[in-house]
Amino acid sequence: MRPAFGGPRLLLRRLREVMAEQISAQERLDKIVVLIAANMVAEVCSVYVLRVDATLELYATQGLNREAVHLTVMRAGEGLVGLVAQTAESLNLSDAQEHPSFSFKPETGEEIFHSFLGVPILRGGNTLGVLVVQNRAHRKYEEDEVEALQTTSMVLAEMIASGELSALAPPGQEPAARRPLHLPGEGLAEGVGLGHVVLHEPRIQVTKLIADDPARELVRIEAAIEALRAEIDHMLDAEDVARGGEHKDILEAYRMFAHDRGFVRRLKEAIGTGITAEAAVERVQSDNRARMMRQTDPYLRERMHDLDDLANRLMRQLTGAKGEVRMDLPDNAIVVARHMGPAALLDYDRSRLRGLVLEEAGATSHVAIVARALGIPTVGQAANVTSLADPGDAIIIDGATGEVHLRPTSDVESAYAEKVRFRARRQAQYAAIRHLPAVTRDGVEVKLNLNAGLMVDLPFLEETGASGIGLFRTELQFMVANALPRTAEQLDLYRKVLDAAGDRPVTFRTLDIGGDKVLPYMDVIQEENPAMGWRAIRLGLDRPGLLRSQVRAMLRAGAGREVRIMFPMVAAVEEFDAAKAIVERELTHLRRHDHRMPDRVQIGVMVEVPALLFQLDELLPRVDFLSVGSNDLVQFMFAVDRGNSRIANRFDVLSPPILRALRLLARKGREHGKPVTLCGELASRPLEAMVLAGLGYRSLSLSPAAMGPVKSMLLDLDLSRLSALLDDLIDQPRQGASIRQRLRDFAEAEGVTL
Repeated sequence: MRPAFGGPRLLLRRLREVMAEQISAQERLDKIVVLIAANMVAEVCSVYVLRVDATLELYATQGLNREAVHLTVMRAGEGLVGLVAQTAESLNLSDAQEHPSFSFKPETGEEIFHSFLGVPILRGGNTLGVLVVQNRAHRKYEEDEVEALQTTSMVLAEMIASGELSALAPPGQEPAARRPLHLPGEGLAEGVGLGHVVLHEPRIQVTKLIADDPARELVRIEAAIEALRAEIDHMLDAEDVARGGEHKDILEAYRMFAHDRGFVRRLKEAIGTGITAEAAVERVQSDNRARMMRQTDPYLRERMHDLDDLANRLMRQLTGAKGEVRMDLPDNAIVVARHMGPAALLDYDRSRLRGLVLEEAGATSHVAIVARALGIPTVGQAANVTSLADPGDAIIIDGATGEVHLRPTSDVESAYAEKVRFRARRQAQYAAIRHLPAVTRDGVEVKLNLNAGLMVDLPFLEETGASGIGLFRTELQFMVANALPRTAEQLDLYRKVLDAAGDRPVTFRTLDIGGDKVLPYMDVIQEENPAMGWRAIRLGLDRPGLLRSQVRAMLRAGAGREVRIMFPMVAAVEEFDAAKAIVERELTHLRRHDHRMPDRVQIGVMVEVPALLFQLDELLPRVDFLSVGSNDLVQFMFAVDRGNSRIANRFDVLSPPILRALRLLARKGREHGKPVTLCGELASRPLEAMVLAGLGYRSLSLSPAAMGPVKSMLLDLDLSRLSALLDDLIDQPRQGASIRQRLRDFAEAEGVTL
């Protein structure tokens, strides 16, 4: 006959009282296991906590030998407790000793107990420990008892995650919930950031676990689910989504999960144990994450993100939160995000921002490019970091090596403090050469220009000794504004840029929006392939009023000086002709209204679309200059989405197809007597910049942080020796040989600093 189960609601209320008492952590744990055992009519209740050394330690027990507390330790996977921790799944046995994983610990005295129920203590899908009840009798625990213990484990999860138990353990044996973590990632923007975690989309914290009125909570969850389904249906019915594409597939997956009866049933069962609707969502999603994180199938692991998003949407329906991103930062903030667009990054206060960590982003994603332009150390591909990090956690990131240290130890902090000092010394060395021209050992000068986009970038002209601004990204002004900038506002910015540059040239790129560069005040056009869709010059030619106002502002700002205008994403000569005609029309307008004219107007094209490689003889007589946008050119040549972390690094940019295309552009420019520069991210890496110089590029545009390392490299370089090697590597590539490694070997042999 089943013992009289006291019910989860009474237990949760009693636990809430214990959590509020001003007592030590050990006393609190001891009271909790007594309460659970009494409520569940269990002869044993034990709490095991996962430690930093990946072992499980008995922290409290009612029913086992008290002397075993803090003495009994087992490996993850060892025994029944270890099995629960390893699988993150409950284990319910009527005769534990018959299970093949049973492991007897003599000091506990548990050999007289047969029935066993163990549940993982989970938070965000991560295992923090195991909660166990046992009885002498041979019996399986009922489903409502399992649910009650799972719900109770949520209280323990918050207690462990708070760090309250850390004082009970010697160094090296602290609870794993607050353990230091070293997370490998991909360095996206160089620099070291030391600070504290700010979550880009902070998790909604459940402050109330226990329901006052469970019936009302059921009504709330049903209403929230209906509202969520309606929200998804509305998005799917929108005209731009109904046409299909990847975004529709994602929303269809959301709708499938939102209508899943098992998902809804688990939510209602959790509420039936006495918790609030919010706590039920958190518990069910934590269980889902725990299962998904242990899957080896990448498709199934990817669905974890869909379930996370769905749970967050449901939580916002319950709480009324709108999901606003926090833009006010504490000092020394390191923003941690699953993914982020460049506009969101620009919203943060840069004076307080010390770094950026992303779960999903590659080196050529737009957010990484903007981070480099702003000089923000950035790491991408940091798996599961948004679940492992809590707001306020100490964190160190290394944008060169791609390492993330969460809750670092004192020796790691000391090592990175020294690295920061070393970096400062190197920056001082670069500062010492900033006014030297970038002339190679054999006397060839390579102009080093700056990539910029905001007023705050302009001081870098003096700080780096740049020859000019080779790429001014005009879209950044549009992305940080709350409304479409008027012509007068654009004029003011362009005039200040030209004033700051003085007699140094500035190349303005016309508005390049679309893809992941969206404007908050414009309707987002959903496209199946946005990188190859309605963006850049295509948008400008279809909305000529927008392009005309921008060109007019540039021309008026350039009164009495040279103006250089560059059109992005041109795929055909006819597109350039149409864009140039708009410039000519605006020049005529200025003359007609007696405005002071620019001394000279140069019009160029950004080579990003491979089709232009086969139109160079028609294009070059029409333009004044070309600038290679290597990020998109590489993306389109290899059919690789640079924002897709799975394939962004699948092909090496220093491979024969790319190098042949780049060499062709440089040679055609010389043949037609037109300058060809490169303003993509390729120029910001010393090894790649060395190759570009060897291919014949005599003007490069790069991020401010790269100016010192690239100039230092050029001062060491003998260009004639490199050019001979490059032609051999490009024209006669060796099967399976790495061009990159051979170039590194050349640099080392020549004493070139990379």
